[in-house]
Amino acid sequence: MDALEVRFQHEVLRIEPWGTDSVRVRSAREQIPASDVGALQDRPESGPVTVEDGKLVNGELTVLVELPEDDGYPFPLVRFVRTSTGEELLAEEREHFWWPGARVHYGNRSGAGELHQQFKAYPGERLYGMGQRTHGRLDHKGLALDLVQRNAEVSIPFVLSNRGYGFLWNNPAVGRVEFADNVTRWTATQARAIDYWITVGSPASILSRYADATGHAPKLPSWASGFWQCKLRYRNQEELLEVAREHKRRGLPLEVIVSDFFHWTAMGDYKFDPEEYPDPAAMMSELDELGVRLMVSIWPTISPLSENYPKLRDEGMLIGTDQGAEFHATIRDKGMPVPMPITFHDPTNPATREFLWSVAKKNYFDLGVRVWWLDACEPELNPGHPANLSLHAGPGAEVVNVYPRDTARMFYDGMAATDDPETVLLCRSAWAGSQKYAAAVWSGDIPATWDALRRQVRAGLSIAIAGIPWWTTDIGGFHGGDASDEAYRELMVRWFQYGAFCPLFRLHGNREPRMSTGWDMTGGPNEVWEFGDTAFPIIKDVMFMRERLRPYLHAQLDRASSEGLPAMRPLFVDFPDDARAWEVDDQLMFGPDVLVAPVLEAGARSRPVYLPAGARWTHAFSGEVFEGGTTIEADAPLEQIPVYLRDGADVPVAG
Repeated sequence: MDALEVRFQHEVLRIEPWGTDSVRVRSAREQIPASDVGALQDRPESGPVTVEDGKLVNGELTVLVELPEDDGYPFPLVRFVRTSTGEELLAEEREHFWWPGARVHYGNRSGAGELHQQFKAYPGERLYGMGQRTHGRLDHKGLALDLVQRNAEVSIPFVLSNRGYGFLWNNPAVGRVEFADNVTRWTATQARAIDYWITVGSPASILSRYADATGHAPKLPSWASGFWQCKLRYRNQEELLEVAREHKRRGLPLEVIVSDFFHWTAMGDYKFDPEEYPDPAAMMSELDELGVRLMVSIWPTISPLSENYPKLRDEGMLIGTDQGAEFHATIRDKGMPVPMPITFHDPTNPATREFLWSVAKKNYFDLGVRVWWLDACEPELNPGHPANLSLHAGPGAEVVNVYPRDTARMFYDGMAATDDPETVLLCRSAWAGSQKYAAAVWSGDIPATWDALRRQVRAGLSIAIAGIPWWTTDIGGFHGGDASDEAYRELMVRWFQYGAFCPLFRLHGNREPRMSTGWDMTGGPNEVWEFGDTAFPIIKDVMFMRERLRPYLHAQLDRASSEGLPAMRPLFVDFPDDARAWEVDDQLMFGPDVLVAPVLEAGARSRPVYLPAGARWTHAFSGEVFEGGTTIEADAPLEQIPVYLRDGADVPVAG
């Protein structure tokens, strides 16, 4: 028996080893649920474990369950300490000295209820991860965060602390976490058990063990690190092909081009509209000759006009509702004179995954499509009331956050059953464990502004810490941006320079002039040659810099696959002993050898750059060498952003 189990009144508290230096903690009324839909895989191997007298030791993590006698109403409390030093890493704290305790179950007589898990707050603690957020911060200390999926807000409840631990709230329920100055508290609005996982170590080892616990990403396909071209919507086959041809005429790199939404006959048909794509086989053949892959947009929305709607409805493969009609949003799709109600498929149902993959295989895969854009997979409800949903996996309030993960699983498993399984799934949302299903995340429908660019730097680093190594933004932002405006062109240049150091490199956006949402919209020009005589040569140089960086990037992403170490990461992952590295939130490491300082202000031609201690840093373009542990004012002409190579590393940033 290598688990520590404590029963106190009606609560069962179970603590068991879950990988090296790691444990899983569960608490429930009367009994631990026999199953769950959380992120943790089968228990990883651990080293020797000892359990005795309210104490479990698993390597460097020791767990103590104590019953403080000085409490007005004694209640078991859990503490986590570093085995070698006895240092307290994290400890529970009661909500009140009398009642309730640190683990609170507010039942509703259904076996579920509101749950609270409370821990101490520590002065000086810094907390990183939590998926992708729009608040513009890298350190989440002092913030309250909703645990729910929304466009541009990807909720992955994993946090890494500068105190030396990583913590996963293994609960897909709608909820909230408060990283306050006086308390850290996790809340689920409706759930059946408290369930979390904790590990101890350096940032790199924490990320590795987190990947062991929730799943490792596959290796990124060799083509996927190249340039991806997209605008809001190419309206037909000829428009799309002409853009691909122009890339080749100009000698520009291009690996992927996108057929975005409304290319279908109806939402849920999952096939090309023959009025717009009269010969998709010929289109795929020409793209293949050009060396370009086609990515198609897949939405979870199902129109009542879809040929698949009756089967999905009658066989229970759509999301249900507790109250009201089973429609969850509106849109003006093909055949709709005005926005009309639509519903959503239920990817938590194995039958849904099997049937919809069979449709996509017949209509896309068999034509040669291998890249999938799983858009709006939060799902994008309107109004956003997930508690009213009923899914195969359970009530919406309890399980809805796994929706994007199981949407990716549908296409990953489908591809895995073919003779050509290699893929990338571009998703607008994710949950813990999505990475093992080849999920890449982009940052959603963000504004085309300098403020949005600044926020992307922190958002990308946060989701990397949360376990998603494949990430990108809409270069230039999504909402707005006029390709003929010189001020916007500067933003586009700086965004491209940043985007070249993201794991995926992709241009997209709904440019001016924009149109009301509907199947006939297209968006303004968004091809690299549309941004003018000053910007285009710079963008072109950036595109070729990215080409030079691809072998180095793949080496780093191979490490992401094997070790859980993301290629794009905060400075503290590589320099955990440098206190200043934990504070810098507007720079990034691109693998262990490249430090990148994006330019994030309009008109800026220099910026301060912190060079971490413990290394010497060579400017990638000038060759000038600097000692670490210093902040310098780095030149940043429009043609380049500050990039530095660690200890003279041989990485071909400059041409």
